[in-house]
Amino acid sequence: MPAMITLNSISLLRSGKLLLENASTTIHSGQHVGLVGANGCGKSSLLALLTGDLQPDKGELAFDKGRGLAHMAQEIDVLDRNAVDYVLDGDAELRRIEKSIADAEASGKHEKLADLHEQLLSADGYTARSRAEQLLHGLGFNHDVLKKNVRDFSGGWRMRLNLAKTLMCPSDIMLLDEPTNHLDLDAIVWLENYLKRYPGTLLVISHDRDFLDAITDHTLHIEHQTLFQYRGNYSAFENLRAQRLQQQQAAFEKQQKLRAHMEKFVERFRAKATKAKQAQSRLKALARLEDISAAHVDSPFSFTFPEADKMSAPLLVLDTAELGYGDKPLLKLGINIQPGSRIGLLGANGAGKSTLIRTLAGELPLISGKVHLGEHLSVGYFAQHQLESLDFNASPLLHLQRLSPDAREQELRNFLGGFGFHGDKALESIQGFSGGEKARLALAIIGWQKPNLLLLDEPTNHLDLDMRLALTMALQSFEGAVILVSHDRNLIRSTTDELYLVHDGRMEEYSGDLDDYSQWLVQLRSKERNESRGTRSVENAGEMAGSSQQKKDLRRQEAERRKALRPLKQKAEKLESQLEDLQSSLANVEELLSDPLVYEETAREKLKELLTRQTELKRQISEAEEVWMEALEAIENAEIDL
Repeated sequence: MPAMITLNSISLLRSGKLLLENASTTIHSGQHVGLVGANGCGKSSLLALLTGDLQPDKGELAFDKGRGLAHMAQEIDVLDRNAVDYVLDGDAELRRIEKSIADAEASGKHEKLADLHEQLLSADGYTARSRAEQLLHGLGFNHDVLKKNVRDFSGGWRMRLNLAKTLMCPSDIMLLDEPTNHLDLDAIVWLENYLKRYPGTLLVISHDRDFLDAITDHTLHIEHQTLFQYRGNYSAFENLRAQRLQQQQAAFEKQQKLRAHMEKFVERFRAKATKAKQAQSRLKALARLEDISAAHVDSPFSFTFPEADKMSAPLLVLDTAELGYGDKPLLKLGINIQPGSRIGLLGANGAGKSTLIRTLAGELPLISGKVHLGEHLSVGYFAQHQLESLDFNASPLLHLQRLSPDAREQELRNFLGGFGFHGDKALESIQGFSGGEKARLALAIIGWQKPNLLLLDEPTNHLDLDMRLALTMALQSFEGAVILVSHDRNLIRSTTDELYLVHDGRMEEYSGDLDDYSQWLVQLRSKERNESRGTRSVENAGEMAGSSQQKKDLRRQEAERRKALRPLKQKAEKLESQLEDLQSSLANVEELLSDPLVYEETAREKLKELLTRQTELKRQISEAEEVWMEALEAIENAEIDL
């Protein structure tokens, strides 16, 4: 397997801090690599080395870009382009050909046009706009906003535009830095499926373990200024690293405490679980936490949410309530929150999850209905917009001292230490704090006030994997009620007992698990896309159908259209099934390759056989994907023609 990226004895110094020292690694063609490590260890700087924005202080860097290097910009460079054109700009070769065609037509050099149109065909230029629109739709953009200018989108949606532009770029190497930060679960599921099919070399930074598990086959860990490469996805990395850390006595003792903590939570969960499928899913997730915790025993974060002084039963009740903004209801529901309730809210973006959280927190009044607050209700509310309400001129310690003027300073500092604010860090002004540090402080402030109801709206944004685990452990031991909105599926699986789906103006108990929900999102997207096409077809047909006979003709034409498309769709489905079988076989082979025993001298022949099989399967998958994509394109072209 040829190497695409080689780092040889690289050293990198940034702002007086040594990030890498004599670090070496090789990333081969077609590998999907997760780049992980503690915040500030140099992950983003390593990507900047690959893009050429930084140069190493020592060592050599070499890589073969192949067709090109795609990387996601963190800033928008053009504001006066509409969304689709901005994404199309990601294909620089396409834009070059289009400009050459325009120049040739303007100057009357028609002899060049045939060659240029051949180049346009080779660059898939005739399907480019359709592909750009599909990328935008997959990332959550509705059809009616595709013509809007970039300047009209908020910061989060602009980052989605940058991601779509990156995916549009033809490349053999793709670099992504936190691509899920501004995505909801719907878009994350779509992006996972897209990146699984990416045939090139992928290097991605992410704090979402489920996302990394789904798309990576290798893990590159930055630790102690060195690069350690592990075969397998993030879970495989955790297992291998845990085996190493478990050899240390101090780590082993801490793991024993974590195990006892998890066993206590599992027993409490077993007593409450009523839905077999959800219970099975959650118990599997809890079982995994034992290995996960072992891989993070050297984490700088370890905290709990202190037990509330008093508790009410119920804590909060909404009775036949209408929720929304002004006099426009978005949700109609009733909910009874008891001590110990652990609810995860699911639903597509804009369905009303955050509206419900804000209403429960008292930020939004009810449109109608009744709210009953428990006598001892104490709410801890986390949402991203609250980070801006922190006093940027104050230190973490001062934030807590204002809440508890009589508390001993050492007690406050000990509490803040669990959130990573050690020593002088607790005394610094938060003006220069990162988003993750501000989020950790907001959680510390919430915990210090001893709430009995936690309302958490996307609490893991900006948190690294160590802090996410610490938050998971803290929520498990929390004695009050939790209502959680998050795109971190591991957090939802590990800390909630009940799932509720917010959809079509209602909130209903969801009987499936998160894998079922991911499938539901895919089906919902497909249904909405088909309905959108159907609506446009009906609108066009309505102009023609002025009589009963015309309506019959339309129905006949639609039946003929379905009949013509059927063999194409059957072919695509068969190819997709074959592709899934190949990917399953590859996953089995790579699971065997993740076993350290296969690299021992006695297993040399088996290793050779597995590596050969891995290479062959990747070749077959690449060919199958190309044929499958051609089949999908044939369906799309046929739908247009028909």
